[in-house]
Amino acid sequence: MDERAKLEQEESLGARERGAPPDRGASSGSEAAASVDESTPKATGRAAPSPGGLRGGIFGDALAEFFGTLCLIAFGDGVVAAAVAALNQSGRGTNNFLSAGDWLLITWGWALAVTLGIYVAGGVTGAHLNPAVTLAFAFRGDTPWAKVPIYWLAQVAGAFAGAALVLLVYHDAISSFESAKHVGHEATFGIFATVPAPYFHGGWLGPLIDQIVGTAFLLIFVAALGDRRNLAPKSNITPLLVGFAVAAIGMSYGANAGYAINPARDFGPRLLAFVAGWGDSAFPGVNGYFWVPIVGPLIGGVVGIFAYEYLVRRVLVARGVAEATD
Repeated sequence: MDERAKLEQEESLGARERGAPPDRGASSGSEAAASVDESTPKATGRAAPSPGGLRGGIFGDALAEFFGTLCLIAFGDGVVAAAVAALNQSGRGTNNFLSAGDWLLITWGWALAVTLGIYVAGGVTGAHLNPAVTLAFAFRGDTPWAKVPIYWLAQVAGAFAGAALVLLVYHDAISSFESAKHVGHEATFGIFATVPAPYFHGGWLGPLIDQIVGTAFLLIFVAALGDRRNLAPKSNITPLLVGFAVAAIGMSYGANAGYAINPARDFGPRLLAFVAGWGDSAFPGVNGYFWVPIVGPLIGGVVGIFAYEYLVRRVLVARGVAEATD
């Protein structure tokens, strides 16, 4: 029996001694963020769908992850396209990227994109929308390992489709911007995926650390917001607070490398940009950068989920704090 199983057994025995119902474990990450137990229908005022058919199993999960991630990227990359190209070319903004002002526009745009993506898919899977989240939950035992590759594939496909939608909508604005500024595709690649700041001088260690730290904080916040022993909000407001967490990460840690903190968010649009003509800017990227926003978040997510597990959740369990029931 591993340490986590022993902890749950001791907790269950302690609950029986106190006359309390045994604990069933903390809710899982973004799945907890949407307060969805995949195996048990919740009372929502609507009849639970009958199980069966393709949509009743993993295929339905994949559809939700695909569509939620599509919405995430459509609004996330969309706000960057508006800030970089469309506002100044439309006459609605005369200066491109006025530093702090446009950065706030982008960080809040991404925050709302995350929030809306979770609302779209949360009722089915809890809305991971992020391979780093899926991997972290699998390591903690909240998501079956068999689902990991399927979720990853759906998330990357959704990110690709979302980026394709942005390109379809903003193609004319991007072309106009490049012509007006006499620049090539490399100047607009950042609409779709991330690049490291020039002060790293082509090095990968700084951006890798940045991605590990940013994603670790993301999983810490997601785990905290879903922990019914902690100060977890009600499920219908949790997606908004996850969006706030993403905004905070973007404002505090976004300048170094664009705060991908999500392998699908970077890889899917990067693949679209490569196919659409951005070439070496996408793959292999600046000094072969493409792998950093994949590997960094995957490491950071696992670090973050276990940091919360051992530094907070197990303290609450040891003190006998019961899960909130409302």
